[in-house]
Amino acid sequence: MALIKSVRGFTPVIGHNCYLADNATIVGDVIIGNDCSIWFNTVLRGDVNSIRIGNKVNIQDNAVLHCLYQRSVIEIGDEVSIGHNAVIHGAKIHNRVLIGIGAIILDFAEIGENSIIAAGSVVLEGTKVEPNSIYAGVPAKFIKHVDAKHTEEMIHKIANNYLMYASWFKEQE
Repeated sequence: MALIKSVRGFTPVIGHNCYLADNATIVGDVIIGNDCSIWFNTVLRGDVNSIRIGNKVNIQDNAVLHCLYQRSVIEIGDEVSIGHNAVIHGAKIHNRVLIGIGAIILDFAEIGENSIIAAGSVVLEGTKVEPNSIYAGVPAKFIKHVDAKHTEEMIHKIANNYLMYASWFKEQE
């Protein structure tokens, strides 16, 4: 069973039909929407500020979400996929975004809807990623605009796949 821990008077709130891996850790001021999956060794640390997660979000293995005390918060929209080993620190991620494996998103960055952050990229503090775009590199830079319909379909497919994967694990409970 996932470690769900209250801190500073805040207890995580988990939506309906969510899957939390056995060793996921969810602490403090965290609210998770419906149809989400939080995978193995993932840490959502809402101890110093709030983390808000929309619906149909998957946060994959070894990801870490954290904020700055009294300064930054995390806001994640709907149908967001956060890849394995990603770090989100005090950033805003709009709807239908793919954060690639090992990417790092720093405080006050904002990722526009239907966008992709390539694997291994570092989005620096305060960066505003345009909607319907791909950013890549260290530091992450604009690569190209993408067709919103194509990106939306791909991201929607990943979100639905993670709902399916989560169902396999929930069947075993």
